[in-house]
Amino acid sequence: MIRVGVPSKGRLMQDCFDWFGTRGVVMRRAGSDREYSGVIEGIEGAVPVLLSAGEIPRELAAGRIHLGVTGSDLVREQLGDDEVAEVAKLGFGQADLVIAVPNVWIDVETVDDLDAAAAAFRKAHGHRLRIATKYHRLVRDFLQAQGVADYQLVDSQGATEGTVLNGTAEAIADITSSGETLRANHLRILADGLIHSSQAVLWASRVAEWSAEDRAGYAALSVRLGVSGVPF
Repeated sequence: MIRVGVPSKGRLMQDCFDWFGTRGVVMRRAGSDREYSGVIEGIEGAVPVLLSAGEIPRELAAGRIHLGVTGSDLVREQLGDDEVAEVAKLGFGQADLVIAVPNVWIDVETVDDLDAAAAAFRKAHGHRLRIATKYHRLVRDFLQAQGVADYQLVDSQGATEGTVLNGTAEAIADITSSGETLRANHLRILADGLIHSSQAVLWASRVAEWSAEDRAGYAALSVRLGVSGVPF
């Protein structure tokens, strides 16, 4: 049985159901809105597993689900190409992971400016400039590629946009779709501060056990969905 991880609530769940539904694969909840179970109609040998978007990368990496729909930001932050394969971009759930700085930093417009500001900050204060984020791997890789050195990442699992006003960070790196929350907290995105453009993606687990029946079921499903063949 192919286990397909899908978001368990909200707009992401509905958009996911709609994407599959327009391709003849109907997903729906089984029972009430409080029940985390579902059914798939239109393809044999597959069952939906309702999970939070943040749980899906973990379940893919553990091999407990064969396929999963979640944001590319979450998967690229948590997993490697040896654990998952990208099957298809789904075209919804778009958001950007960006670096933002306080509006009062009028001379900091680019990542190069941030590098200079970080060096000056360390010289003036005796410690590295703090950047609050949930995305340590993606941010570190981006800044390293840009040659930025005098900074430290501080973990933020709550309202990252508020950390500058709260004095727990000097800048942030976070996901945004409209930018309204950044502006409300007197932050602006660096001109070249886009780290990753995220959207919902259908992923396949490379570590799950794929029986001959599962592979045949996936082949039929991929034809129905109009996506690539077996990517593992």
